[in-house]
Amino acid sequence: MGDLFWNKVAGVLIGAVLAVMAITELGHLLVPSHGAHELTDENTSYPVDWAAIESGGGEAEPVEEGPTDYGLLLANADISNGERVARRCAACHTFEQGGANGVGPNLWGVVGADIATHAGFSYSSALEALEGEWTYEALNHFIESPASYAPGTAMSFRGLSDEAQRFDLIAYLHSLSDNPLPFPDPLPEESEMTEEVSDMAEQAGEAMGDMAEEAGEQAAEMAPEGEEAAPAEDDEAAAGEEPQEGGH
Repeated sequence: MGDLFWNKVAGVLIGAVLAVMAITELGHLLVPSHGAHELTDENTSYPVDWAAIESGGGEAEPVEEGPTDYGLLLANADISNGERVARRCAACHTFEQGGANGVGPNLWGVVGADIATHAGFSYSSALEALEGEWTYEALNHFIESPASYAPGTAMSFRGLSDEAQRFDLIAYLHSLSDNPLPFPDPLPEESEMTEEVSDMAEQAGEAMGDMAEEAGEQAAEMAPEGEEAAPAEDDEAAAGEEPQEGGH
């Protein structure tokens, strides 16, 4: 290959670069570009929420969540799926009655048991510091995030974020007992709560009516005494006026 070949290659490359630069400049001429501070309704081709851009987009409002309906969630839980979920824990725990402790304690009868009290297992100080029982609520929060519920726990499990899987697992743990802790009652529906409030308001109205009636009866009983006292006062006034008439 001689110098002529490389001159041709260089010419092609330079020509390509110049062509790209020319197309870019032509595009700028045909479609003017604007800086972010220059954008307006006139030079944008789609609707823009300028207020949101100027305010930085704003922060999303927190979603208010109602109370967790443990009764409803547990009643609808799938125990067989909970047993499958529990297999993830089999490396550290046993589930059969009288099973040996492993890296973690045996979990037979754990629902409703006092926290950190399973015989023969050495708990971390983080769990020993917890008070109370393994209620459904406590288990739910602990399984969701052990490190958040018991900071400093030696448990390496990061948690189970899926709510349905958590309650399936808790329902399975609930079945591991000769005397299972009863599920809580489901929360009343909104219509039932409305009826209860209406009943309470009706009862309050009736109570107020009874109080008003009693007050009226008491006032009626006191009224005759006042009316009888009035003539006596009139007699006294008349007796005081008689001597004045005799003095004239």
